[in-house]
Amino acid sequence: MTQPAALDVPSDTQDLLSRYVKETNALLGAALEGIVLYGSAVRGEFLPGRSNLNLLLSLASQDREILACYAKAQRRWSREQVVVPLLLTADEIQRSAAAFPLEFLEIQEQHRLLSGRDPFIGLHIDDTHLAAEVFQSLSANLLRVRQRFVEGGGTEEATTLLLPLSLTGLLPCLRGMQRVAGRAVSFNSDALLADMQRFTGFELPGLVDVLNLKRGKISPGPVEVPRLFDRYLGDLTKLVQHVRAPGKTGTS
Repeated sequence: MTQPAALDVPSDTQDLLSRYVKETNALLGAALEGIVLYGSAVRGEFLPGRSNLNLLLSLASQDREILACYAKAQRRWSREQVVVPLLLTADEIQRSAAAFPLEFLEIQEQHRLLSGRDPFIGLHIDDTHLAAEVFQSLSANLLRVRQRFVEGGGTEEATTLLLPLSLTGLLPCLRGMQRVAGRAVSFNSDALLADMQRFTGFELPGLVDVLNLKRGKISPGPVEVPRLFDRYLGDLTKLVQHVRAPGKTGTS
């Protein structure tokens, strides 16, 4: 497991996490076995005002009373960039890791234990079906982009919100491609996209531009947004076709 020496997040976010840990431990007591942070805050890519905080709560049991107790507190935490956490027992983590190797490899390899026992120590994740999950996730991302574009009416505002969200879901799939191909996994997004271009032989300008949009480095206007959408959709389509090609990433 690779972890940075310190979380690369602003001091107010550090304070928020400290409050969250203290209050959640007090709220759930013995029912709470561990609190794990994962996602951009651990990878060093947290964007203040843009990124959420992703957490996993390891629980002793999953009864309705525990969930209801936590649900009341989550309404407040949701206003402070804390998304609803994964709430799992140790046994459920084992089973979920087998069913969703792409997602749980991401957490296992890049997480920070904030409190209690680390449920990922000693966890073996069977990646036998990882290639199939990578293809399924890439394909689902492509379908969702089209659906969300239509739902948003194709407007400039809706599209500029849609593309960074899509890229956020896509990046773990690209790291999955690296894993299937036996390449070193890149948790830095710039390095990841650069490696994808070397690996696939494709130029991926749409993905690079959307990453810059996500970071607030570019602000495309009404003329450029449709072009950006076309570039991004074209890149995503090429990647889906790539993982379907025999001998490329082991997905077929």
